[in-house]
Amino acid sequence: MAYVVYGTETFEKEFEKLGNDYRDPIKKIFLQLKENPYVGDSIRYRFFREKRIKEKRIYYIIYEEFSSVLVVAVGGKKAQKGTIDEIIKLLPEFKIYMKELLS
Repeated sequence: MAYVVYGTETFEKEFEKLGNDYRDPIKKIFLQLKENPYVGDSIRYRFFREKRIKEKRIYYIIYEEFSSVLVVAVGGKKAQKGTIDEIIKLLPEFKIYMKELLS
């Protein structure tokens, strides 16, 4: 089953700031996620995952009920704990955001 991959506005802004040495691999990861969203490492929950590109990480949430993936952030190792904590705190809002995208 193919998944649809979306990025949040925050992710899109962060993505635009990156150079092509990160953008191209991230685009390939989006293609990977369409086929198998569970390719990255899980973070606390099976549906919350990260995928590394050099020293950066992209963070995403899998919504099986919608056959969708929401890429929520990209960040470095230094801010990893804060980024993960913030994403977990915002999980309910991300689900609402995903429902709005699909409606």
